[in-house]
Amino acid sequence: MESTVPRTVEEVFNDFKGRRAGLIKALTADVEKFYQQCDPEKENLCLYGLPNETWEVNLPVEEVPPELPEPALGINFARDGMQEKDWLSLVSVHSDSWLLSVAFYFGARFGFGKSERKRLFQMINDLPTVFEVVTGAAKQARNVAHNNSSKSKSSGKSRHPECQPKAVKVSPPKMEDESGEEEEEEDEQGATLCGACGDNYGQDEFWICCDICERWFHGKCVKITPAKAEHIKQYKCPSCSSKRARV
Repeated sequence: MESTVPRTVEEVFNDFKGRRAGLIKALTADVEKFYQQCDPEKENLCLYGLPNETWEVNLPVEEVPPELPEPALGINFARDGMQEKDWLSLVSVHSDSWLLSVAFYFGARFGFGKSERKRLFQMINDLPTVFEVVTGAAKQARNVAHNNSSKSKSSGKSRHPECQPKAVKVSPPKMEDESGEEEEEEDEQGATLCGACGDNYGQDEFWICCDICERWFHGKCVKITPAKAEHIKQYKCPSCSSKRARV
């Protein structure tokens, strides 16, 4: 069945991509043809993805053990017992499992080391799974990522810095002291500082901005959680709250 046996990480990955492309074609562009070939009246059938980006529905090989791991057996038996989209989703999940087993079979056969196996998995993991492509999950994930990015760019002051792109710094907050002069809440590098503890903005930390003085605070410093912030219409920091109380 195999004309050339992949021996390097790159060759195994190319083999994986070819088989994956064939499976995706069967489960999307050629779905009507694939559906017809999976007659429940026939014997146990398997869906094979081939390295040349084609596919075939066939009986499993007779040799035991087989040269390569075999796909899920008997996919045709469930065809008429499920809705078509659910059946295709089920086949795609098993196809993903088979693709990984074939790739790592080659890795074991040719003695890939830990670093080579890791590199192979990372290359594979950068591609959407067959299941994600067939069910549309990959497209939805891209749209969500794009929408979140657009919202974070178009929105002004946010109560949730984690909703902004991680690399984007919030605009430097400023405040007026009692003499009327502006005091900058920035360090020498221009990083935003917490109005309570004076530490820099952390990428994985929740921050909240006071709607009165417009200073930013670590949520933990002012005892505000992201869930709690959702119900606050106008946030006043402890300093501004105490000033209002005295007035």
